[in-house]
Amino acid sequence: MSLSMALSSIALAAQPHVEKPSGFFGALASAAQWFIGLFNEGGVVFMGLLTGIIPTLVVLLTFVNALIRLIGPEKIDRLGEIAARPGLIYYPIRYLVFPALSVFFLTNPMCYTMGRFLPERYKPAFYDSAVSFVHPITGLFPHANAGELFVYLGIAAGITGLGGQIGDLAVRYLLVGLVVILLRGILTEIITARMMSRRTANEEVAA
Repeated sequence: MSLSMALSSIALAAQPHVEKPSGFFGALASAAQWFIGLFNEGGVVFMGLLTGIIPTLVVLLTFVNALIRLIGPEKIDRLGEIAARPGLIYYPIRYLVFPALSVFFLTNPMCYTMGRFLPERYKPAFYDSAVSFVHPITGLFPHANAGELFVYLGIAAGITGLGGQIGDLAVRYLLVGLVVILLRGILTEIITARMMSRRTANEEVAA
């Protein structure tokens, strides 16, 4: 055995051997390590977003806000007056076009104020449609609900991690949202009408 190998063996033997804790303290140490690792992994995901989707979203937010100022949200007011008209042909305007444009131009939560153009019997249904659209729109137009953009970013991170396309996700998210808000608006209007008629009947009986 050479002198260097002998010295290495003596040095290794001299090093203290620390056993891994077991029992309660071992479980506590493992929990602490897992807890820190969770935040470390979150930091890795966050850095990935900073170098990926977030710069694109910032540019998109700037562009859409400039476009809104050029068009002018006051033009939505005229559409509100049309959406207030009775009839089945106005359902898509009242619970599809009107909520979508309100959310796009006025964003959350100002979009709900557009219900002032509608009669009382239509207001609950309009609110139901508008509030149901503030998340599906964030995929393509994140300015509409920037305060809760983290919901979409979390979904997008999972999809891109699996190799999916974020553009495809955003389009599907929007299209499904449009179908849902139309159905919710119509159903809520029917429910509201029944509840209002029932309340009127009860008031007449009480009188």
